[in-house]
Amino acid sequence: MKNTSYYILFTLFTCIFCSFDVERIPVIYMIGDSTMADKPLSGGNPERGWGQMFSGFLTPDIHVDNRALNGRSTRSFRNEGHWELVRKKLRKGDYVFIQFGHNDQKADTARHSDAETDYKINLGKYIDETRKVGAIPILFTPIVRRKFNPDGTLADTHGKYTDAVRAVAKEKQVLLIDLNKMSASLLERYGQEKSTSLFVWVEPGIYAALPEGKQDNTHLNVKGARLIARMVAESIKETIPALAPHIVMYDYVVAKDGSGDFFTIQEAIDAVPDFRKKGRTTIYIREGVYKEKVILPESKINVSFMGESRTKTILTYDDYASKMNVFGEEMSTSGSASFYVYAPDFIAENMTFENSAGPVGQAVAVFVSGDRSIFRNCRFLGFQDTLYTYDKDSRQYYEGCYIEGTVDFIFGKSTAWFENCTIHSKRSEGYLTAAATPAGKAYGYVFHNCRLTADHSVENVYLGRPWRPFARTLFIECDMGSHISPEGWHNWRKPDAEKTTFYGEYKSRGEGGNCEGRVSWSHQLTNKEADQITLRNILGGNDEWYPQIIGTVK
Repeated sequence: MKNTSYYILFTLFTCIFCSFDVERIPVIYMIGDSTMADKPLSGGNPERGWGQMFSGFLTPDIHVDNRALNGRSTRSFRNEGHWELVRKKLRKGDYVFIQFGHNDQKADTARHSDAETDYKINLGKYIDETRKVGAIPILFTPIVRRKFNPDGTLADTHGKYTDAVRAVAKEKQVLLIDLNKMSASLLERYGQEKSTSLFVWVEPGIYAALPEGKQDNTHLNVKGARLIARMVAESIKETIPALAPHIVMYDYVVAKDGSGDFFTIQEAIDAVPDFRKKGRTTIYIREGVYKEKVILPESKINVSFMGESRTKTILTYDDYASKMNVFGEEMSTSGSASFYVYAPDFIAENMTFENSAGPVGQAVAVFVSGDRSIFRNCRFLGFQDTLYTYDKDSRQYYEGCYIEGTVDFIFGKSTAWFENCTIHSKRSEGYLTAAATPAGKAYGYVFHNCRLTADHSVENVYLGRPWRPFARTLFIECDMGSHISPEGWHNWRKPDAEKTTFYGEYKSRGEGGNCEGRVSWSHQLTNKEADQITLRNILGGNDEWYPQIIGTVK
């Protein structure tokens, strides 16, 4: 009887709970023809559907399920069962983007639909069946073909089919995105000759997928598809309030699945205009492991990297200091980096930077020379010398980052502030920092409200040692694990450095934060001294730089 009562109560609770309309992020389904569809990437295929590129304008939390297919019409897409697969997955609040027309014009009976009768009826059915489950249909007129009249004007190749879509949208009170009109305007701006740069026009021998080349005036290349997708994103941001917060306008997208402008990060950097002073160039990097040695040269100013995932967007390489270059010379510590930042005003968010060489000596993940560099919510993975803050005049800001290593894994001459970061030690007898602060510099490294953690059984790790004699490092209100050595600081067998360095702490806490055993030449800051340790004082400089108010994409 007791078990029966429990079952009744459990069932009642479950029914009540399930009756609430739990808020969920909608899925965007796409149904249509080849101009919208995902394209294969084998053989370097340059063709893309605009739907394939659309996800590059969305925040990572919203999913696009692109079911558009080459050669399909409103008739064949349904008759072949493709719509039924979508219909079964639809849930309340989802969206269905509907774009047909290119193939409904075909003469064959499997695809042809008369513009004024069957075509309208078919579109109406997709709309009604979408609405039946509480999902939201959006109609798109078909994009134009690249066909110009002798006088240089754009020819209309869709005729009554575009008018039919507009009529159905009006009759059914469905939101219409007039891609036909938008794409026509785009081609007219480019003109007859330049518009080939938007379509699959390639010379023989360029791509294995198209060994004989191609001149295709219907299907888009990466550039064309991305421009059309951007138009769609801009229209949605203006017309669909529920989706507007999910639209983000990145300048370039890097993606291994072909949904971006580029496959590699370096290609995207190379595309950034040199010395672009009037705007910031934002590069969105989708999930994937990008094994490449990347350089952001000094001319590529005001660049932002935005990763899709902190843990799954990974820039990695495996060089190390003692590795030989092509001339049989050791690469050196500076030559080992996976990523070099020479340009000023660089921002990176939400991604991982790694040197995967392993415990083989110095192997840098990121080498930062550019002034006013910002890293937020990033991971830096490596062993010895993970993060090289290189230039003496470089100011750097790290917020919410995870930095791991073994020996001197944060090192260099720069002035850097670490806010709310996790500094993780992977080996005993290690050193978190090796500052090389130049003589006369007021500050080197400041760690504020950071957590010092370690692998299991790691012990006797020092907060820092002086790479150069005037090293300056402060830990302010940081939580320190038991792996931190009671002495706290090491002189690197340089007794004279004890007189010239400035190593200080303020209100350290945790098992490793007991300062009673600290070396006598380190400092415990007074309240008055700690009050001077502010972002503006440390990083402000003559230009009054303040990184906490500088953002990237909104």
